[in-house]
Formats: sequence, structure tokens, C-alpha cells
Amino acid sequence: MSTASQFFHALWLSLAVSGSAALISAVIGIPLGALLSEFEFPGRKTILTIVHAFMGLPPVVVGLYTFLVIMRTGPLGSIGLEYTVTVMVIVQVILATPIVAGFTHASLSEVDSRLAMQAMSLGATRIQATIVKIRQAREGMVASVIAGFGRVIAEVGAVSIVGGAITGKTDTITTLIVKQTRLGVYTSAALLGLVLIAISILVNVFLTRLQAGKGASEIGKRVTGYSD
Repeated sequence: MSTASQFFHALWLSLAVSGSAALISAVIGIPLGALLSEFEFPGRKTILTIVHAFMGLPPVVVGLYTFLVIMRTGPLGSIGLEYTVTVMVIVQVILATPIVAGFTHASLSEVDSRLAMQAMSLGATRIQATIVKIRQAREGMVASVIAGFGRVIAEVGAVSIVGGAITGKTDTITTLIVKQTRLGVYTSAALLGLVLIAISILVNVFLTRLQAGKGASEIGKRVTGYSD
């Protein structure tokens, strides 16, 4: 059975790594999805196809190729990323970013294109008009971040390969569950699984309520002319 210190370290590391990866993926993926949805440029369709394909990347394959690059004898071996928390974040960003970008593209594609045209007719630039559409599709933006976080918080294969699942150092909740299951400590593994489910639910509820609060505030501003 895992000790209390092992559990809390794995819990903290899971939240830190997956939270950081989800945030970085949002910073990269939302602009990328908006770019693919709202702007025409050479190679756009190719990039969009790659994004859609990468949404279903097998985590273990991502972990393997990332490890081959950062291992001591690999191209980036001199950086010293092998079995570190940093590379765990990197591999999760690789997994989550296509999902965020893909959901963002789909959400913006569903917004009436006349909204952007109307904004530009009032003097807005193309980028400003795109921001207007992003605000209109904010529920989809939240869903994209939730999907990205859900993808990485439950991930085990990639982080095991690049992080090594070292006890007290790079163990996450998912890798700890695998260890407990292999040892036959099924009760402990099941409890850890419930913790993971609870984390996912809490994050979903928090982001959904946050978005609902922002939406209500904007509606109130439109009706009264004042913000809270």
C-alpha cells in the first residue's frame, strides 16, 4: 500500500503537471484553432489535417518518441530532461494541444460568419473580429480546455516512459494506480482511482461554473449597461 507521503506527492504532481500542460495547451491551441478557422493561408488544410490526426495520438507512442529525443544518447540528451517533471509536462502538452486546437476550430466554425462581417463593417480588424467570435464561442473554448485536461490527467503511458514513475519524484496518481494494481493492492488502487475521478469532476465543475459566471456577468452588462 502506498504511504501518505507517496499519495500526496503523486496527487500534487498530477495536478501540477496536468494543470500546467492544460494551461500551456490552451495558450497554444486556442490561437492555433482560431487561426485555422478564421484565416486562409498556404498549407492550412494540411495543418488542419495534422491537428485532427494528432487528436487521436496514442500516448505511449508520444512518450516513446519523446524519450528517444531526450534520452542521454538522443539528439537533446545533453539538456538533461530524462526522467524529469519538465519532460512530463512537455509530453502532456503534445497530447493536449491538438485537442484544444481541434475543439476551438470546431467551435468557431459553428459561430455565424456574419458576426465577424458585422464587426468588420463597424471598423474592427480581422483579428478583432476573430476575438468577437471567440467570445461568442466561449463555451466551446472552455470545453476544449476541459477536454485537454481530461486527456492528460488520466494519462499513464507517456508519463511513465519519459518520467520513469520514480517513487517520490515522478510518480503521478495514474502511475501509482498501476504500481498498486501490479502489487495486488487492489483496494488502494481503487481508492486512488476514485480520487482521480473526483479531480476530473471538480475541475469540470469549476471551469463550467466559472464560464457560467462570466456569461451571466456579460448578459447583465448588456441589459443594464454596467458590469458587476
